[in-house]
Amino acid sequence: MKLLDWKKLIPHLSAIVLFVLISLVYFSPVLKGKKIDQQDIRQFTGMSKEIIDYRAEFDEEPLWTNSMFGGMPAYQISVIYKNNLTAYFSKLFKLYLPGPVGAVFLYLLGFYFLLVSLGIDYRIAILGAIAYAFSSYFFIIIEAGHNTKAHAIGYLAPVLASVLMVFRDKILIGSSLTALFTALMLNANHFQITYYLVLLLFIVGLVHLFKAIKENQLNTFLKQTAFLILAGLIGTMTSASRIATTMEYGKESTRGKSELTDNQSNKTSGLDKDYATAWSYGKAESLTLLIPNFHGGASVGALTTDSETYKLFKKSQQSNQAKQIIKQLPLYWGTQPFTSGPTYAGAISCFLFVMGLFLIKGYLRWWILTTFLLMLALSWGKNFMPLTNFFLDYIPGYNKFRAVSTTLVIVELLIPLLGFVALNKLLKEGKSDNLMKALKYALGIVGGICVIFSLMPNAFFDFEGLNDGQYGKSLAEALQIDRASMLSADAFRSLVFILLTSVAIWLYLNKTLKKTPFILLVGILILGDMWAVNKRYLNDENFKAERKIDQPFTLSRADSQILQDTDPNFRVYNTTVSPFNDASTSYFHKSIGGYHGAKLKRYQELIEFHISKGNMNVMNMLNTKYFIVKAEDNQPIAQRNPNALGNAWFVSDILIADNADDEIKKLGEINTAEQVIIDKRYKVPTSIDYDSTASIELTQYKANYLAYRTNSTKEQFAVFSEIFYDKGWNSYVDGELVPHFRANYVLRAMSIPPGQHDIEFRFEPSTYYVSEKLSLASSLVVILALAGVVFKAVKD
Repeated sequence: MKLLDWKKLIPHLSAIVLFVLISLVYFSPVLKGKKIDQQDIRQFTGMSKEIIDYRAEFDEEPLWTNSMFGGMPAYQISVIYKNNLTAYFSKLFKLYLPGPVGAVFLYLLGFYFLLVSLGIDYRIAILGAIAYAFSSYFFIIIEAGHNTKAHAIGYLAPVLASVLMVFRDKILIGSSLTALFTALMLNANHFQITYYLVLLLFIVGLVHLFKAIKENQLNTFLKQTAFLILAGLIGTMTSASRIATTMEYGKESTRGKSELTDNQSNKTSGLDKDYATAWSYGKAESLTLLIPNFHGGASVGALTTDSETYKLFKKSQQSNQAKQIIKQLPLYWGTQPFTSGPTYAGAISCFLFVMGLFLIKGYLRWWILTTFLLMLALSWGKNFMPLTNFFLDYIPGYNKFRAVSTTLVIVELLIPLLGFVALNKLLKEGKSDNLMKALKYALGIVGGICVIFSLMPNAFFDFEGLNDGQYGKSLAEALQIDRASMLSADAFRSLVFILLTSVAIWLYLNKTLKKTPFILLVGILILGDMWAVNKRYLNDENFKAERKIDQPFTLSRADSQILQDTDPNFRVYNTTVSPFNDASTSYFHKSIGGYHGAKLKRYQELIEFHISKGNMNVMNMLNTKYFIVKAEDNQPIAQRNPNALGNAWFVSDILIADNADDEIKKLGEINTAEQVIIDKRYKVPTSIDYDSTASIELTQYKANYLAYRTNSTKEQFAVFSEIFYDKGWNSYVDGELVPHFRANYVLRAMSIPPGQHDIEFRFEPSTYYVSEKLSLASSLVVILALAGVVFKAVKD
């Protein structure tokens, strides 16, 4: 048995220690017990409250919640998939570090692993890891609370590294790691990032196929590909339950195809085109990869007292007031609705990337360049519709995701990858004509761009923002001058870092600077550059006391009033917040609003056609018992709706709709207390012998279980104020499974036989329970395969 060579491990252990220190220093407030105040995590706290309470009380997953949008599956909110055993590796790879510290450490560790696996000097790998991990977008999403996205990004590099191992004939270890990191990537639960990685790997595969054909190694390629596909499938199946339920739900959500036929040119089989492309990067805006403030930075940012805007306000305000105003100004002038900051890959990384394009030969360069150009073009979205339309209409799965600018995460992976492969080649091979040519080209191109925009920013842009018209001429002109100054200053800033790096390279190549001091100098430059930019968007001011973060919502007077109602199941409409983009109401009540990027498609259409237009018949059928409104003192108060129809009721008239268009139209024309609309695909009685003495009442409520008691002398037709979702909800009469139907576009309905009966709705999604078994089996295969490879390596 071969003993571990600890001397060889020391450099890597040193790198890990350094990564921990860097992460902890950046997020030093966590050492004082503070947490980041993240907008999306606040929303998550509200949307998941009922699920978490249920889990604590019953020690099981409810899989459904009624706290948002009238009710929806919990799959994309908060479900613990206990049978995915590989999830335990995730905490291990983050060394059990607290939230943001663990995320950045994973960025660092993952990219370090990628570079080391390619044979890069560990010291250069450390520099590359820092350059990658400190890409501004990766910190901006942490500030926003996109934790699952950050977690998934942390596994981009390890998955790529594992796949490349297989293509370098390290088949067993590469396949085992591919399965493991695929499992962890999917467990991170951000399928959009995974999808973009698959596009990258597809291009990698095509390039290696071309290479195999050219070198007459097709059999070897097919063998490698077979192992990769098998490893990928096994790794994917560890998240079988998550994937299966998401795919099933996705067809019914806003990511699925609508049955409505209006505005067909804007529709796809997934998201509407305008929604999918709302966050599209501008073509020129792509230069934020090199110059952070190229497009003004964040939508709301701060200026200094040297700014034109400050001088303008100082004329009409006290200096203290002017100083406060310039802390919150609309500085971004790009095409996105708003942004928290730019995608900055680093001036030094961009410089090294361009140098690598000239210096690195072979297939590595071609798949990197091809993917780089594709992902960059896709990030333009609505600003480059020929390509975007093609992908939305013809590339499977692409139209399921919004914010197309997210493709830039792959660009941020590829820039430092090629850049630090080039830097490693430079250090390894030393001075040569080819190297000097690459260095001159890179300096001329990247440095030249910075010089041009540093000296002449106004020659190319007017710096006019989308909303400048509402600020008045004087303020708009001042803002435009300041935006130009910001671009000029940051272009000069990037130029300085590029020049200093170029000088360091020149000194090294001419043997004036030794390797170790050179690496330290470049490392300091990279960290200094990226650290300072990230601190603009995520700094100590973003941290608050743990108690405030864990309990982000406080009871208002209206909440207290509503909570006195002992009825176990009714809904609330909060007009004092943005009701369909806010989960604070869901923390205390069952809301007809909420906060989620993938609500049920039909519910979204109900919002657009009826709820947003104040259709009280629809509000009543949703059992909206309370409205939260502002009182005269501007504080929220609760108003009871006496016409709310309750948990269930019998109707006297059934109307048949020909299709979805007809159904949603008629919903605006009926009295929902007496009439119901049923799609013609459901076979229901067309007439009812209505019994005015019949009764139906809710007797038991749980998130995934509802029980009613009915009494009637004749067969009746009941409408339930519960969201229809036939991928799991089953209905029972006296314990016997019976059918139920969709009614009034989103609700449930069923025929009730005469007499006294117990009616039950149980959420029993077979997809979840079956796929959980597959997750467990696949997890065991991944763990055993990895253990076998490790054992073989130690034994040999």
